[in-house]
Amino acid sequence: MSKEIWQPGIASCFSQSAGVWNRRVSDGSRSGTARCAAPRGQTGPARENGLRTGGKRMRTKRELIDRARELGFCDIGFATAEPFDSQLEILRERREAYAWTEAAGLDLTAGADPRTILPEAKSLIVLLESYLDEAYPHALEGHFGRCYLDDDRVTKDGMSKRLARFRAFLREDGIASKAPFHLPQRLAAARAGVGDFGKNNFLYARRAAGRSSWVLPLVLVADRAFDPDPPTVSVGCPDWCRNACIAACPTGAIRGPNRLDPRRCISYLTYYGEGLTPRELREPMGLWVYGCDRCQNVCPRNIPWMARERHVNARVAARADAFDLSRLLAMDKAYFLARVWPHMFYMSERDLWRWHMNTARAMGNSRDDRYVGDLTAALAGNADARVRAMAAWAMGRIGGDPARQTLEGHLSREDGLVAEEVRLALAATRD
Repeated sequence: MSKEIWQPGIASCFSQSAGVWNRRVSDGSRSGTARCAAPRGQTGPARENGLRTGGKRMRTKRELIDRARELGFCDIGFATAEPFDSQLEILRERREAYAWTEAAGLDLTAGADPRTILPEAKSLIVLLESYLDEAYPHALEGHFGRCYLDDDRVTKDGMSKRLARFRAFLREDGIASKAPFHLPQRLAAARAGVGDFGKNNFLYARRAAGRSSWVLPLVLVADRAFDPDPPTVSVGCPDWCRNACIAACPTGAIRGPNRLDPRRCISYLTYYGEGLTPRELREPMGLWVYGCDRCQNVCPRNIPWMARERHVNARVAARADAFDLSRLLAMDKAYFLARVWPHMFYMSERDLWRWHMNTARAMGNSRDDRYVGDLTAALAGNADARVRAMAAWAMGRIGGDPARQTLEGHLSREDGLVAEEVRLALAATRD
């Protein structure tokens, strides 16, 4: 097997394993085959006919591949259940950068050995899900990572159903499986040959979704051995791309090809960042409220798939109004739990302040004066100083007489952190 040395992703990188996308399209490959092309390595009597135990024929690898395709997964691969030693090596080397994962309850060290997840583990089965077969409302794509827009890990009403049906198919044949969230999913997918890597650390499909990175690997640890597929643990980026993803990362989180500082990643900052967002990161974080697709949007490998005509995802379009920025800034706990959390759940109701803060920052970076009224209300009425401070900053960024008048009115009312932000925002409106 190829030596597996890879950068573990932040939470959005390794745990995004349940979007809700049940669609099929061709991948436009030169062979003209459907996107769910079967992996290689499926010949031989044991693989094609199955082994018999007590007169009962066990399901073959081919049958699992066919079932995955029937259920709408865009690809499937098989790998050994050996420990991911390179993952442990990287976690040791970059302990400081990944210390936050322990506090977040993400035991990446345990996840590096499939046998800590399922002691009888003999293989990994990797299903690949494409989450950009349908388009999303433009207003949402600018504020939220696409992989979160139709995520059913809470609602269990889309892809999760199909994954459950595949596991039931395994169970009917006596195969036990686990679907861990803390196993290195992208590395497992490359070990199983369904994708290689980009310099931005994302997995790129080898046979599906136009060979783009708009895919989610879903890894099952199984207690039956299957012939592994050839691994593809390598970087597939062209030399001429000139490190587009690295240059485009606004916060400098991608430190070099395949090296990520998760603590500077916009996705991390939107749902795990502590305290008031540092001033030097506010403008670079742009309009993102939850997640970020910047390094994928600029990638030349993704352009062919993104350029295709596609229908808008009706499920997402139906709830788009719930994610309007004005509503998010004003939302209370009840609104959040009913309308937002079922789809974007990395932050609990205890983190409502962070939703408000992120939204205020996005409003400020929009430079759109229609948000001044919303920000004025937040500055006057939000109980959290971090939110009021960001609202003040956002009004300074938007500028104009209404924003300046509001800030002047609050100059004598605030103290501490908020007062400082009001003073700096007023100075910005006078520049």
